[in-house]
Amino acid sequence: MRKLLRCFLIGALWIGIWQIAGMLVGQTLLLPDPVAVAGRLVTLCTDGAFWASVGASLLRILAGYLLGMILGFVLGIATARWQVIAGILQPLLYIVRATPVSSFIILVLLWLHTELVPVLISMLMVLSISWQNIRDGYLQTDTALLEMGHTFGLSHTAMLRHIYLPSLRPYIASAAVTALGLAWKSGVAAEVLCHPDFSIGASLYDAKIYLETTDLFAWTLVVILLSILLEQCIRKLVPAKKEVL
Repeated sequence: MRKLLRCFLIGALWIGIWQIAGMLVGQTLLLPDPVAVAGRLVTLCTDGAFWASVGASLLRILAGYLLGMILGFVLGIATARWQVIAGILQPLLYIVRATPVSSFIILVLLWLHTELVPVLISMLMVLSISWQNIRDGYLQTDTALLEMGHTFGLSHTAMLRHIYLPSLRPYIASAAVTALGLAWKSGVAAEVLCHPDFSIGASLYDAKIYLETTDLFAWTLVVILLSILLEQCIRKLVPAKKEVL
């Protein structure tokens, strides 16, 4: 209860600062007040196109997120176990990390349909995080546990299930939470540039083009709220606590 009250007071403080700033600016075109934004958000929620856009964006970005986590897990294990694979694929990880998201979006636009661009961009952003985390976790597994597993003659499958996976749990949880925020932001950014039908990014772009600042703030608030909601869901689904052998 105390934590909830604290969050409420902090939120109320920032909304109050926003309200005062809006009053000082005095121009909705530049800075709409929170009451106007909240009213517009309520209006948007009554429109079926709003929910279609939110649902389509969630579907695209979460698809890319899941693909990135799965591929990152596979590549993380492979590059940790076999140095040959690590040597071949490590440059790919560096390229993904070093290349700006906007460059990836523009390049992918040349190759894929606009509906698939946010999926691939989200996947690439997640891949770099999950890959490195899984690889680090695999390499840092307790050697005493590994020796015990070999002593008892455990198979590779049993070793992975009973030793590696419990050790990887905090790394997977960390990657899942961190990558989700990056996937969400990069996915929406990709939608802004590629402008697919029924998407949050396209709605943000339209609001900016037509100088609908209240709509721009309302859609931005939607992005923030969904990001918080998704992060809390992931924290519940992928706890960081290690299992006891």
